[in-house]
Amino acid sequence: MNDQPKLNFFASTPEPCSYLDNRDAISAFANPNVDMTMPTYSALIQHGFRRSGGYVYRPHCPTCRECISVRVPVKRHKPSRNEKRILRLNIDIKISVTKGKFHQTHFELYNRYMASRHGDGSMANPTKADYHRFLICDWTETDFIEFHLGKTLIAIAVTDITKTGLSAVYTFFDPDYQSRSLGHFAILRQIKEAQARDLEYLYLGYWIKDCNKMRYKNRYKPLEGFIDDHWQDITINLSKENESKQ
Repeated sequence: MNDQPKLNFFASTPEPCSYLDNRDAISAFANPNVDMTMPTYSALIQHGFRRSGGYVYRPHCPTCRECISVRVPVKRHKPSRNEKRILRLNIDIKISVTKGKFHQTHFELYNRYMASRHGDGSMANPTKADYHRFLICDWTETDFIEFHLGKTLIAIAVTDITKTGLSAVYTFFDPDYQSRSLGHFAILRQIKEAQARDLEYLYLGYWIKDCNKMRYKNRYKPLEGFIDDHWQDITINLSKENESKQ
C-alpha cells in the first residue's frame, strides 16, 4: 500500500505582477501542509515548478504565458566569447561550497546586496527571518557556493541539487565588485558544477522576454523552455528574436 500523502495544488489570489506592468499574477502552489521531499521536488521541477523558501510553485495566470521555465542542457553548453572573457576576469576568485544553513557572514552580504538592488522595494531591509524564509529550507538538498577574493567573501550562489540537475535559486554579491559580472560568473560556475556532477541540466527559473531583469537568461545557450507542458529547445527562436532587434 502506498502510504505517501497525495500532493495537490492551490491557486493563489490574484495580485499585481512583479515583472510586467498592468497585469495580475496567479501561482499554483503545492499544498504546503503536505511534507515536501527532494524526490518530489525533483519531479516537479521537471514540470516547470520552482521553490521560494519552502513553497513550491509555478505561474498559473489564465491569460498570460510570459513566464517560461528554462534550463541549460549543460553537457551541450560551450562558453561563448563573452563567457570566456568573464571566466578569465574572475580567475583569481576562490570557490568553496558549504551546506545551505544560516551563516552570519552570508546574511550580512545579502543585506548589502539588497540595499544596493532593492533599497526602496518590498525586499529592502530584510530581517534574519526574511532571509531564512526566502533561501533556507529544511527539506531541500542545498549548497551555498561561496566566492572569495583573497579572504573577502564577495558572492553566494544558492543552489539546489535535484535528481536531473542543479537549480540556481538565487545569487547575491558585494555591490563593490559589480564590474566583475558576478551574477553571470555564478551561473557559469553552476554550469561547470553540474557538468562535474554528471547532471543533465542547470535550471534557471523563469525567463520573461519583456522584463529587463529576467531577460538575461536567454544569453545561455543552448536553452530549453517548458512550453505547452513539455521541454523544447528555444535557442533558435531566441537567436532569431535577437537578430530582429539588431
